[in-house]
Amino acid sequence: MAIPRQLPNAITIVRILCAPVFLWMLLADGGADGALRWWAAALFIVAIATDGIDGYLARKHDIVTDLGKLLDPIADKVLTGFAFIGLSILGELPWWITIVVLIREIGITVYRFMVVSDHVLAAAWMGKLKTLAQGVALSLALLPLWTLVGDWIFWVNGALMTIAVVLTIASGIDYIVTEMRAARAKRSGA
Repeated sequence: MAIPRQLPNAITIVRILCAPVFLWMLLADGGADGALRWWAAALFIVAIATDGIDGYLARKHDIVTDLGKLLDPIADKVLTGFAFIGLSILGELPWWITIVVLIREIGITVYRFMVVSDHVLAAAWMGKLKTLAQGVALSLALLPLWTLVGDWIFWVNGALMTIAVVLTIASGIDYIVTEMRAARAKRSGA
């Protein structure tokens, strides 16, 4: 069965548009553990899950586009960036974590735009693993599970957030090293 050619990109754009709605829902009642917090977390989880859906559809139906390769990681960064910022505003995540993550994310995004006329810098496997780790850690941090299972969940979230931050830094270094190698190979082959 054929799907509309732009469906994967439309899903990606919807993910971007969900981000400010999610942030508003998270912050509207000061991050209280009520219904808005649960709905914000649910919207984040559904939106971050579409990351796998758009890519799967594009690959399965052989409709991968340069626009999709560019927009998909940006959509992830917008959504996860808003989650990191929201959790820091609420005092639930140290600002230094948010700043480290945002520096990496903004730096790679700016670099993507700098080289887009030469080549599209698609997400590498480590970047995808980083996004998965961030999605899991942020989902757990956003869900007010402590109201159901107790404070021990904070330890689990701390461990998952640590893994996400380490992968964020490592994948940023991986992108830089890979691009430096490619530039060196291009210069020596030219």
